[in-house]
Amino acid sequence: MRGRRGRQGERDADGCPGYSDGFPHASRKLARPGGSFRPVVFRQFVDDDLGCASYLIGDSRAGEALVVDPAYAIEPYLDAAEREGVRVVRVLETHTHADHVSGHGRFALEHGVRVSVHPLAEPGFPFDPLEDGQVLEIGAVPVRVIHTPGHRPEHCAFVVDERIALTGDSLFVGDAARPDLAVDAREGAEGLFYSLQRLTELPDGTEVYPGHVAGSLCGAAMSPERSSTIGNEKRTNAALTHGDLDEFIGVSALVSTPRPPTTARVVELNRGPFVGAPAPLEERQVAQSHKVTVLDVRSADAHAAGHVHGAFSVPVSGNSFATRAGFVLEPDERIVLHASSREEAERAARGLGAVGFLELEGYVLDADARERTEPVAIDELMRLVGDDAVTVLDVREKDERDTGFIPGSVHIPYRLLRACGADGVENGKPIVTICESGARAGIAASVLVAAGIDARPVLHGGIDDWQGNTVEFRRCGSG
Repeated sequence: MRGRRGRQGERDADGCPGYSDGFPHASRKLARPGGSFRPVVFRQFVDDDLGCASYLIGDSRAGEALVVDPAYAIEPYLDAAEREGVRVVRVLETHTHADHVSGHGRFALEHGVRVSVHPLAEPGFPFDPLEDGQVLEIGAVPVRVIHTPGHRPEHCAFVVDERIALTGDSLFVGDAARPDLAVDAREGAEGLFYSLQRLTELPDGTEVYPGHVAGSLCGAAMSPERSSTIGNEKRTNAALTHGDLDEFIGVSALVSTPRPPTTARVVELNRGPFVGAPAPLEERQVAQSHKVTVLDVRSADAHAAGHVHGAFSVPVSGNSFATRAGFVLEPDERIVLHASSREEAERAARGLGAVGFLELEGYVLDADARERTEPVAIDELMRLVGDDAVTVLDVREKDERDTGFIPGSVHIPYRLLRACGADGVENGKPIVTICESGARAGIAASVLVAAGIDARPVLHGGIDDWQGNTVEFRRCGSG
């Protein structure tokens, strides 16, 4: 693999890239003028739990490939590279990630792969510096660097073969990145404004493959689509409608998405030194101990039917498992997983490792799970509220509650309950937790029960199923 600066890489006269637009979709080939082809590998990998996207790019004729923004679990890239007949020789990082642990350390330590990142990242590991305008070649495939600060000062986008833009955490499908994770939100928004302008100067037909898709906390209005084009984003992306810098700053700097408490830890791990492979996950015989925290990753119904005393319930089968677990767990506590199978435990361990919980105490399958929590059905909740027999705790986010809430309910987002407990909620009545669908209500109730509070969740249903009147929050001056 060669690196050059300041100009585009030459292309084979008889070549044309063939791309696979998603993993594990089959490859497709794009014809060049004259109808010729060049065997280029392009695969998108998406972590549906975190909403993170990463990419394998290679030249099958040269037998080389690189990975952009790899996840901590690097095995899927290695498997895909082997199937494509290429060897990973470099990792490109768009920036120092704050939401997931990168796999660049494992690539470097286990396979001798070089890592490239912009110097403003100030990494604590050996790296090859990226700079604006630089062109890297993977075989005969050129990859051009565009420095796009805003989300973070070091952020770079990559243009592959002048056809595909890997926009990282700058331009998303339907949205733009949050600017508040590394610098002041207004400072970040100013940098992002000019970076987005540079990206929209690319030809309209340039395909856009972002670093995040819907489900990530890095953007609020991302589309479920996993790719787009520059032209389509210019027509439909609301973040690109602000032609005035001050207007853009005023909108994008008002970030309301919660920042996970794992952010600082993940940034520290990704900045270096390299993080190697996790230790094997071992089965334990006993889960309950005052020295460990039990994370029950079984279904919410299984947890309710019988769980270990003091266990937190965050089902690995649910949406955003790693993010939600990160809001509940403390960075340095010793964690034992309560799972229904080894496979379930390993899946949970991979998710936790992705957000920085790398050293687990093991897992249990047959635990002393004698404590029960009785879920509340919506019709039962109607009766209990009518009898003034419970306190309803709404554990959604503020913007969700603003659209409608149960009169007399108390509001604390689930992610804050471990820190603040039920302060201001307990009034001698049992607490019933509720959200949109039951997922966060189950987590919230488990946190409260672990703290010795009488709490029950609405597991199957939520605010939309409430048959009584709800109150919509109205701001002063609204119509």
